[in-house]
Amino acid sequence: MNQTFTIQEKMKQIFILLIPILITQLGMFSMVFFNTIMSGKYHSSDLAGVAIGSSIWNPVFTGLSGILLAVSPIVAQSYGEKKTGEVTSIVKNGIYLAIMIAVSVIIIGFFLLDPLLTKMNLPSGVQDTARNYLIGLSFGIIPLFAFNVLRSFIYALGKTRVVMVILIVALPINLLFNYVLIFGRFGFPELGGAGGGYATAVTYWFILGMIIFVIKTQSPFSSFEVFASFKGFSLEKCKEILKIGVPMGLSIFFETSMFAVVTILLSKFNVTTIAAYQSALNIVSFLYMIPMSISMAQTVLVGFEVGAGRYKDARAYSWLGIYLSIIIALVTGLLVVLFRYQVAGFYSNEAAVISLTAHFLIYALFFQISDAIQATAQAALRGYKDVNISFIITLIAYWLICLPVGYLLAHQTNLGATGYWIGLTIGLLAAGVCLSLRLIYIQKKKYIIEQAG
Repeated sequence: MNQTFTIQEKMKQIFILLIPILITQLGMFSMVFFNTIMSGKYHSSDLAGVAIGSSIWNPVFTGLSGILLAVSPIVAQSYGEKKTGEVTSIVKNGIYLAIMIAVSVIIIGFFLLDPLLTKMNLPSGVQDTARNYLIGLSFGIIPLFAFNVLRSFIYALGKTRVVMVILIVALPINLLFNYVLIFGRFGFPELGGAGGGYATAVTYWFILGMIIFVIKTQSPFSSFEVFASFKGFSLEKCKEILKIGVPMGLSIFFETSMFAVVTILLSKFNVTTIAAYQSALNIVSFLYMIPMSISMAQTVLVGFEVGAGRYKDARAYSWLGIYLSIIIALVTGLLVVLFRYQVAGFYSNEAAVISLTAHFLIYALFFQISDAIQATAQAALRGYKDVNISFIITLIAYWLICLPVGYLLAHQTNLGATGYWIGLTIGLLAAGVCLSLRLIYIQKKKYIIEQAG
């Protein structure tokens, strides 16, 4: 990364980081996309099982990996301050934390998975698919968490294309294993929707091996000597990561768990409603990769400029990211609404599922704009290492606005499942507005510091 002086240079810098991150995120999401589509083509009950399994796994993964993503702003600021030793220490201890967290998840899941699924009172076929899908996925938890730490390190140095290439190479492997394990081709067992979990785990081990090879052999990553020794565990560095990472992880957890709770509440409806909601959410989540990618670039760029003491540049990157995200969300949202039946057809062959999915997608436009604002405003705050107030704002917005409003609209009016989409949109918009106000406040404080200096 380099210092920029004009808006045009800043936009160019954003896109240099953004495009590879976006392709990488789309690649990561495509693994879920392949699972969902192939499971839906196999049978609607398998699609529902994968949906339930994903609704349990996603909050756990995104929340805990959110803790590890703190490596990115910490390394970015240290890199901006030219503290090479600090960077190496943070990355090493991030890997240690990743392994400890992953092992803890596997142990807890071993004891809690069956009781949780039993309490959900799902149809037996859906429950079996969800259980076996999560068991398959569990074999990839350790490599996935470690990969996220190493990816954050690479992003913080501004070399985002490296991870993009790794994901592009990995996608055909994921697609192949999805196909052979779900449908039982080429002598492999026919596992149905559960096969997607095993296919994804295999892919996670592959991408971890690739990223380790790159960091050990390619400049500038090899100069940090992350894998030179297994020594260097530091409780202080782990605490530093956790201090920033825990509020980040909790914010992400409360958002994703909110969506998971909605999926669970919708499980009281019929299989068609579950499948349609999951399909619509899958489409919206796919498009959400754009503002998410912008937000990841934002965090790195803002953190780099803050570390270098260039607060005016940090402010410019913050708002450029927010504006860009809103514009893209508006365009993609309109396209989804216009072509909602065609898009819904990718997820199912059943007319009832396609029709209900298309109905849910009508609300995608406003949902996406609201989500884009809150994601990028929160990312800019992470670049400033301002995460505690963001956590409180998201907690209130997601659990005291989104869910209650959605529940009331779904069960106390004639809107039915549609009420949840409206509630989600209102809560996300409230989060976006409050996070933007917090960002303005932080930037004013930094401006005073800059002027005093």
